[in-house]
Amino acid sequence: MSSHKLTLLVTHPHPCSYLPDRQASTAFVDPGYQITPFMFSRLAELGFRRSGQHVYRPHCGECQACIPLRLPVCEFQPDRQQLRCLKRNADLRVRQLASIDNDACYALFEKYINTRHDDGDMYPANREQYRNFLCVPWPGTFYLTYSLGERLLAVSVCDRFDHGYSAVYTFFDPDEEKRSLGVFAILNQIARAQLEGLDYLYLGYWIEGCTKMRYKNRYRPAEILQDGQWQRLNVPEAGQSPPAQA
Repeated sequence: MSSHKLTLLVTHPHPCSYLPDRQASTAFVDPGYQITPFMFSRLAELGFRRSGQHVYRPHCGECQACIPLRLPVCEFQPDRQQLRCLKRNADLRVRQLASIDNDACYALFEKYINTRHDDGDMYPANREQYRNFLCVPWPGTFYLTYSLGERLLAVSVCDRFDHGYSAVYTFFDPDEEKRSLGVFAILNQIARAQLEGLDYLYLGYWIEGCTKMRYKNRYRPAEILQDGQWQRLNVPEAGQSPPAQA
């Protein structure tokens, strides 16, 4: 990274999606910059994420609550709840696809957003938003679908780095809450990274005290990026079961 200069574009402050009493700003890599797979991997190590064609990280002035988090997959061992989740979903067929720009995947996305996130900025779902968010071509991106027979239950969007995966987004059938499909998707990505001999699964940002992020406490060990260094996350596990959301 030291031999490259990246221009970052910073948004104006806006209401934070995670901490309602705060304002948020986001720094984006200049969309005109050609990001190579190598550069994308190095940006991940610096805490950047991808949304559609945008590579970004929080840039909120005084607030530093959004902390990049990753799992060292070679050390991960599922706990009892996660083992039960694996057993509940052993009947699912998992397939890897090159694209999810189709009617079946969009219908599941629409149902998920309109049922579970009707208070979010993606509500109501529409096809253009879906394509711009999850279907744009990107080096190393692949998709995992989870089906029961011919019925599609969940979809995961994944980015591959030279040292790991990034869990970009997972959506699933809200009627199948008991399956904990979001948890199953993370466990599946951990297992795949292990099989490939990769080091990490990046899970986005961890925010202490944010209910939406509490499920991430269930995956141990975990590392967070603070003061430019990756270090172990040491907090008590959530006292309640994690939401079925990745």
